[in-house]
Amino acid sequence: MTLLIMAAALGAVAVVTGIAVFVVDSMARATFLLLASFVAVAVLLLAFGLAYLGIVVVLMMTIEMMIMVVFMVMLMMNPAGLEPMTMVHNRAGSRVIALAVFVVLAAGALLVPWPTRPAAPGDPTTALGADLMGPQMLTMTVLGLALLATIVGTVALSVSPGSRR
Repeated sequence: MTLLIMAAALGAVAVVTGIAVFVVDSMARATFLLLASFVAVAVLLLAFGLAYLGIVVVLMMTIEMMIMVVFMVMLMMNPAGLEPMTMVHNRAGSRVIALAVFVVLAAGALLVPWPTRPAAPGDPTTALGADLMGPQMLTMTVLGLALLATIVGTVALSVSPGSRR
């Protein structure tokens, strides 16, 4: 029962902060609200015993959001992303598309015949991690460092000397 209450609370936090992303008028605030939504989902995954997925979501989303904020502060005309702006364009079209996608997904969840057999024995989180990375863990680590070096190098090359404000 406690897990159910926690799942409902974290789900509510994820949904409310996800909606707030489109309500606030600042890129920086929207970024941190989106991060809060992802962290709520990650904590929910951890609560359900999916440690690998929960940690991956926390690590990936935290790092991605921080990089996004840094680039926002560095490269946007809007200082620190705090100037008012709209986060939604074509409101009527967006609502129609969102409603249509919701109806299709809800119909799929309600009409698809779900399997009734029990899950295969074994730890699904470990199996997913092995399937995703397998022997390529070193490759992915090096690739991540190479991407970071590329981002830093690109920013360093794009800033002309003496353009500091």
